[in-house]
Order: sequence, then C-alpha cells, then structure tokens
Amino acid sequence: MRLRSVLATLTAGLTAATCLTAAGPAAAAGAPPRNACSPSVSIDGFSDALDKTTYEGTFVGNFSALAVDRDGKLAALSDRSSLFTLDRKTLQPRSVVALADENKAALDSEGLVIERDGTRLVSSEGEPAVRRYGRDGALLGRLPVPDDLRVAPAGRAATNQTFEALTFRNGGRTLLAGMEGSLSGDTAGIVRFQTWHRHGSQDFRLAAQYGYRADTGLGVVETTATPDGRLLVLERGFTSGVGNTVRLYAADLRRATDTSGIENLTGQDGVRLIKKTLLADLVNCPTLGATAKQPQPNPLLDNIEAMTVTGHRHGRLKVLLASDDNQNAAQITRFYSLRVRL
Repeated sequence: MRLRSVLATLTAGLTAATCLTAAGPAAAAGAPPRNACSPSVSIDGFSDALDKTTYEGTFVGNFSALAVDRDGKLAALSDRSSLFTLDRKTLQPRSVVALADENKAALDSEGLVIERDGTRLVSSEGEPAVRRYGRDGALLGRLPVPDDLRVAPAGRAATNQTFEALTFRNGGRTLLAGMEGSLSGDTAGIVRFQTWHRHGSQDFRLAAQYGYRADTGLGVVETTATPDGRLLVLERGFTSGVGNTVRLYAADLRRATDTSGIENLTGQDGVRLIKKTLLADLVNCPTLGATAKQPQPNPLLDNIEAMTVTGHRHGRLKVLLASDDNQNAAQITRFYSLRVRL
C-alpha cells in the first residue's frame, strides 16, 4: 500500500511543533524540481513532531530503520531494541514491542524488513546477526552469517561497523545486508554486502556477496531496494564542529563480482565493485526553515540513518528518511519526505 508523502498526510494531524514546507507545483519538464536537492532529488518537507517524546513509558527515537507494513502503517526500529508502529497520517506511535536475543538481552538493532506474512527481519550489529520476529516480538529464529563478517576476534569486522542496512530484493526472494565499515584486510572504504536466497517460506541460505566503495570518511547506514532492481544507498559521516554529511546513491549490482570467496578487497585486484551513481548530497537541499541543535553545514541535516520507499510511479519514488537522535540533547529525531527520480 502506498504511503502518501509527509507533506500530504501530516497536515491535518500533526501538532504545532511539526515543521512542514510545501514543495509547490510540479516543475516544468526538463526543469529542476521545486525544493530541489539535485536534478534527481527534491524534498517535500520534514517533521520534528516525535523529537524527545515518549510512548507508554518508552523513549521515541534512536531510529535506525523504517519499513512499510502490509496495512500501510510505518514500522520504525530503535537501536535500543524497541520496534514502533507509527500512524501513516500523523507519525504518532500506535504500538511498541520490545525485541531481545536468544538470551533475553537487548539488541543493537539496525536494519528492518517486513515479510508478506508480517514477520519482521531485524539485523543487529553486535555479533552481527539477522533474526526473525513475530508481530508480537517473539523470536522465531536467525539466519546464518559468514565467519569473516563477525566482530573480531571471531571474525574480521570492527565493533559497531557490521549489519547497519537491510533490504529485500527480487520481490522478497533475496535478502541483502550491508556492512557499515570495512573488514580488517580490506581497503578502507570498501564494505561488503551479503545476500541470502529464500528457500521456502522460512529458510534463508547464504548467497553471493559484493563489494561497495563508500566515499572517504563515510559509512553505509541504509540500503533500500527499488522497483527496477537497483538499490538506494545512504552514506553518512560526522565531523565534530562541522556536522553531518549525508549522500544518497543509486547502486547497481549487475556485473559486480561475487566476493564471498575473496579474502581481501583492495580495489585494485580485478574485482568489479558495485557501480554507484550520486543522486544527491543532502547538504544542497533547501533548509525549509529547519534549525539544528549543533553545528551543521545545512540546519536541515542531522544523524540520518533510516530510509524506506513508501511509493513509486513512473520511475519516481517517494522516500522517507529518519534521523537517529541517540537520545542526545544535541541531536534531533527528524523525518524527511523526498521525491527521487531514477
């Protein structure tokens, strides 16, 4: 079910604390879109309505992933092991469930996808792991993970640099998890994307792995599959005293080398990395009257980490982003409504 843009759906329901800016009439053919961040990306509006709020005693924030459920509501994953259901018209929470691992311990939960039957797949970057949960938060199982992708000393990954991104491809037949940082032995900036193929309704088996080169100083924080088989990839970095860098790329896995059997990726070894194309550097978006709580190159920016496609038509995507405020007074829980032309 398509989710209307934040601009169209929030006007009637949000409180006065919500900040929205209209995109205006559609741009003429061949002209840059109104409120353009780039020729391919424009921003309809943003909302700070959930910043520093609580719901049923649970802090609303720390958002690391978004997904659209079958009923059209939004699922928003906190990296503090809380999974919220948000009303699609107002963004207000409607329910929350707590997630835990096999030992009832909290997760560093980062990625989220929802299967057709409502099962939630959640990646955690602590081990890393991908686990399956029911709607009620009950743990149903976990997927196999290659040894090299585990956090050292069990593998070659650095702490807090593993499965940050998660998405379905090929109509739900393939699951893809993106590492945020490089493995030990790989050239800095080259990260691994691991896939699983579905066999039956609940069985996911390890499949191909690919290399992706992130921009210098940035890490991969989210991926979302597009209807044409490509990926939207969100890269993000932070410089103290300067602020965040957030870039949106289109990535094409066709012709990329399967790196599952390659120990070290150097970028000069004949391996074909995933091809990427810059769609927008969000520093170039209009500010829309936004304010920031710490230095930012554009006050609209914050620690953006979550992304989902909420609708598409004729190659134009509606994309919703959310920032992770880390429960920090200097950061903001902010939602962004984008239009992306591929």
